[in-house]
Amino acid sequence: MAKIPEVGSKAPPFRLKRDGDGEVSLGDFKGRKLALYFYPKANTSGCTKEAIAFNGLRAAFAAADTDILGVSADPVKAQDSFKAKHDLAFPLGSDETHEMLEAYGVWGEKSMYGRKFMGITRATVLIDRDGTIARIWPKVKVDGHAEEVLKAAQDLP
Repeated sequence: MAKIPEVGSKAPPFRLKRDGDGEVSLGDFKGRKLALYFYPKANTSGCTKEAIAFNGLRAAFAAADTDILGVSADPVKAQDSFKAKHDLAFPLGSDETHEMLEAYGVWGEKSMYGRKFMGITRATVLIDRDGTIARIWPKVKVDGHAEEVLKAAQDLP
């Protein structure tokens, strides 16, 4: 697994396909803070709970001048379905090539029930207005996580 960039380093640039057949890039958030969260698979229980938590706090994130972007390796069609099913009001990026996921150090070998496979580590990166990584949560536990990210975003200038 590639290494997660360090706090204080520039966030790796990206351009991804997103829900609704559009594109999303790091440059789209220039001058604003970004809560960039990575999730393993759309419509699974933990990922759904996490997305709903971020979505429920979107007004508070907006008040903190912070955008939210969820990213997984799911195809755009799966992202569209996930977004519609849970009425999510923020973009979902699709990185089927894993290039961006690798740049952020969240794509690599995982193990479950003794079986090894390639996948995404649930992680979040908070990026400041200048495109610098302000905070990293490398192994996220879903309960209370969105609130913790919000607090960190509120504390950033």
